Amino acid sequence: MSTGIRPVDSFRYLSPGSARIVKAMIAMAPRDPVPWTPLPQPLREATVALVSTAGLSMRADSPFDTEGERLNPWWGDPSYRVIPRTATEADIVASHLHIETAYLQQDLDVALPLRRLAEAEAKGRIGRVAPSHYSFMGYLLDPTEFLERSVPAMIDRMRAEAVDAAIFVPV
Repeated sequence: MSTGIRPVDSFRYLSPGSARIVKAMIAMAPRDPVPWTPLPQPLREATVALVSTAGLSMRADSPFDTEGERLNPWWGDPSYRVIPRTATEADIVASHLHIETAYLQQDLDVALPLRRLAEAEAKGRIGRVAPSHYSFMGYLLDPTEFLERSVPAMIDRMRAEAVDAAIFVPV
């Protein structure tokens, strides 16, 4: 059964030459091992937050700046948004030029699995679902501002909510 949803060409806003450069940069990027920090307690006692790269925001919040990216395909919005644990598809706007956002509007768990996390809490697999979760744009060719401002701000909010573990949800 066809849903009528087509894949997105992640490089469609780049000139052919720029697309080749970006693809080469991706291929040459160092593949360092993911840093591992053991949990200080069992997961069944931990407070868990989600962090999604899908460019999700609440309808009442400002969406991510996709127009700026259309005007300058080498730029990506370095900000982040806070999503409450109670969010549903009806509450969310997906603003991302490099993924097909219609899937996310049909099933938020594709990009922010809040219902699955709540099920894990109900089954005692995690201690509790954090009150807040986070989303940012996964397309950042220069992540400097994101790493210097947004990441520390997200970490501060997680610490304030006593989050023990964050699950990264790449989309």
